[in-house]
Amino acid sequence: MTPSARLGASIDLLTAMEAAPRKPADAVANSFFRERRYIGGGDRRAVSGMVWEIMRAWRRLGWWLTKCGADITPRALAATNLVLKGWPAREIADLFAEGRFAPGALTYAEQDVVTALAGGTLDNADMPRAVRLELPDWLLPRLEETFGETLEAELSALSEPATLDLRVNILRTNRRDAQNALGREGLHAVLTPLSPWGLRLNGRLPVTSTTPFKDGRIEIQDEGSQLVAAIMGVTPEMRVLDYCAGAGGKTLALAMMMENKGHIAACDVSEARLDGAVRRLRRAGVHNVERHLLQAGDKWAKRRAKSFDRVLVDAPCSGTGTWRRNPDARLRMTEQDLEELLVKQSEILDRASSLVKPGGRMVYATCSILRAENASQVEAFLARHSDFQLVPSDSTALPDSLRGTSMFSLTPHQNETDGFFAAVLERKSEADHEPTEL
Repeated sequence: MTPSARLGASIDLLTAMEAAPRKPADAVANSFFRERRYIGGGDRRAVSGMVWEIMRAWRRLGWWLTKCGADITPRALAATNLVLKGWPAREIADLFAEGRFAPGALTYAEQDVVTALAGGTLDNADMPRAVRLELPDWLLPRLEETFGETLEAELSALSEPATLDLRVNILRTNRRDAQNALGREGLHAVLTPLSPWGLRLNGRLPVTSTTPFKDGRIEIQDEGSQLVAAIMGVTPEMRVLDYCAGAGGKTLALAMMMENKGHIAACDVSEARLDGAVRRLRRAGVHNVERHLLQAGDKWAKRRAKSFDRVLVDAPCSGTGTWRRNPDARLRMTEQDLEELLVKQSEILDRASSLVKPGGRMVYATCSILRAENASQVEAFLARHSDFQLVPSDSTALPDSLRGTSMFSLTPHQNETDGFFAAVLERKSEADHEPTEL
């Protein structure tokens, strides 16, 4: 594709995202490229790169357009992004060319914006703090509460493109051999500093087309997500429940830690997600997992009350910890969405806790950086359940910096991972627990 055609495709993709405001941008992008098979891999990465760059600067670009009295449209956002990156007006006009795949010439209004902003910069001292930090106004106070003076550094790291992290499946290989296998296919990975199973690549690379991925030696999984599995401290003889298993990313890691022994139940409310897990389990060579679809009126959980050694609750959350990968989520989430999630998380914790046996442990985890979804949820749960307590993880898979912790919060700024939270909650033995007096 020509540079002009790539720009045209990026504007078309932004338009498609604008038409589906509640749908995640990556899902829209996947559909967009499936319908345009003529766009090759290199062009897809270039177009996606342009679009994600604009999404990371959405509020600031919109602020400049409003200041210029212009409408906030995909074309105007793309032109404004280019001029504030220092592109000369003439080159921008040449990119906005006529032609079959080109975006079409700049309108007079768009030309006026380019002229007005020539020589400018993306950031401006007059911008409100929420605009400068690319946040919804309502979310700023919650993040100030969470991070205080480090907020700007944390959000700056969350605005950077994410690394591509892989988990090596030690049921099939080891880290060094997987690293060498990727290197033979032109992908040069480094060892992750925290996870004992992790490899890291920079940029959007075609990992899924490699032999190590196809034969189950590697999985795509952020290092922080790997550490959530690690803190579980599972061993081969255990009965383990992944209560919100989704497509099975952490289920796979748990099965690997258990050496494909013991028993894992992977549950979810979505049949489609559980079906997606089947392909991953087969590819990884995992066979100690049963799947169960959670439905209203289901007696499955009741029959298994207090029977699991470990329960993982990877709760539905705001996803604020994944903003490096999903910058559109910053502006898509509403305050009502968060309030509804807080209620759902609390309910899920209560239900899942009934499945933990005395002396067993439940790990509550999110990919959120908000205190309300993390430590506050744990505190509220412990206030409701006197038979549970926070305990240090006994997992030897954790790095020295996290070993023996009962609760961790990871962020890109501090740990170079996505934002993740995990807490280890143990059900007291019957002898240790005294019922709360009414």
